[in-house]
Amino acid sequence: MEKKEIFRQLANIAGEDSVIEAEPMSRHTTFRVGGPADYFVSPHNEQEIFAVQKVCEAAGLPWFVVGNGSNLVVSDDGYRGVILSVYKNFQKITVDGCCIEAGAGAMLSAISHIARDNSLTGMEFASGIPGTLGGAVMMNAGAYGGEMKQIVRAVRVLTPEGEVKTLEADQMAFGYRTSVVKEQHYIVLSAKLELHPGDREQIQEKMQDLKNRRVEKQPLEYPSAGSAFKRPEGYFAGKLIMDAGLAGFSVGGAQVSEKHCGFVINKGGATALDVVQLMGEVQRRVQERFGVRLEPEIQFLGQF
Repeated sequence: MEKKEIFRQLANIAGEDSVIEAEPMSRHTTFRVGGPADYFVSPHNEQEIFAVQKVCEAAGLPWFVVGNGSNLVVSDDGYRGVILSVYKNFQKITVDGCCIEAGAGAMLSAISHIARDNSLTGMEFASGIPGTLGGAVMMNAGAYGGEMKQIVRAVRVLTPEGEVKTLEADQMAFGYRTSVVKEQHYIVLSAKLELHPGDREQIQEKMQDLKNRRVEKQPLEYPSAGSAFKRPEGYFAGKLIMDAGLAGFSVGGAQVSEKHCGFVINKGGATALDVVQLMGEVQRRVQERFGVRLEPEIQFLGQF
């Protein structure tokens, strides 16, 4: 299928304004690196998502779902396929008693503030996580002793076969940075969160306390993808990296943060290759020094 025909079919599904060719992925990841995707499509609903997938299937094109790109590094060569942006058109948030229902593209920070405004507690831990609800549910995101599995009541997903299903919490198979969504390649459409009545001022105080701790300990002033490595059992990745003498270690514009060694930052002008090479060297040195294999928490997309 020719490029013009692929574009025409994608535009027929999502609208011409919602399809961009050769879109730099550095604009859509918090690390601010990454080359162009062949097609960047912003569908409006699950029907359009599935229709785009069918076009990809017919054209032999790979596709990949992106939220706000907070846990993603895309190759400098970009992505030879279709990026499905389940983000800006999936941000609706509604409150019903102690439940909040939100679209997959809603930012955790926005949901947390609405919870606070409605005197609902339980989501404070997520108020500073720079990701969308869809990504957070897929990987069971967590911070400061809280994780998504504690508050998720039900999740609406789109299966690879095009079926929209509602999964109850006990069907989600939540684990450390994983879930059935990740394992079965489902796409999160929305989720229902169950919170508890609380005191608005106390909720705000807790959110502010966690924000202060983040500002103090994390390099929020630089582009990054959050924690670069998963927590190895019995260890902390940041401490292992620091004890290996790698604070401030850099490759090109990518650097191990001196403020928090668990973060790899874009100090300025970093490429995706810089990030990959730096993380590979960190893995090698930590393995050599402590016999611990660090697993990336960041997802890599494209050819490296």
